[in-house]
Amino acid sequence: MSTSLKLKAGDAFPSLQATLLDGSLVALGEPKSGATWQAVFVYRGKHCPLCTRYLNELESYKKAFADAGVDILAVSGDSKDQLEMHLEKLDVSFPLAYGLTEEQMKQLGLYISLPRSEQETDHNFAEPGLFVVNEHGNLHVVDISNNPFVRPELGALTRGLAWIRDPNNHYPIRGTLNY
Repeated sequence: MSTSLKLKAGDAFPSLQATLLDGSLVALGEPKSGATWQAVFVYRGKHCPLCTRYLNELESYKKAFADAGVDILAVSGDSKDQLEMHLEKLDVSFPLAYGLTEEQMKQLGLYISLPRSEQETDHNFAEPGLFVVNEHGNLHVVDISNNPFVRPELGALTRGLAWIRDPNNHYPIRGTLNY
């Protein structure tokens, strides 16, 4: 029986960095653009057509995230070259980072897959994950999948985050009891 560690709701989000296309480092979970929360979307990489579709759909929800005070960042284990090639199929304006290491994937508790062939990709890659980090640096919402077919529906996610962020709702971090 495997005993891998998974991040739990309410945990402090680990201090992790990835690289943006301009070569600068970005801290995952640290919001920008005046937001106080950040949604970190981990995607499989350029080889995944479902990731391409999801990232392009995410662009259409960028304003809804911003209205809820949530910055967005997407990251994968791809190389800079792979990300540059992927941009040919992406139409997004939010930051994309590359170079997530297998050790970082493990720190996040992500499922990791082997490529099916060299034509798919040249490295082990993370399956999709979503980490919403609040203003205290804690994991407020987490969604981890072991395959590309299961991801949060973005409309429901943005509406839910707006509701959570409304101070009149006093909505705590859910799922904190672990046995």
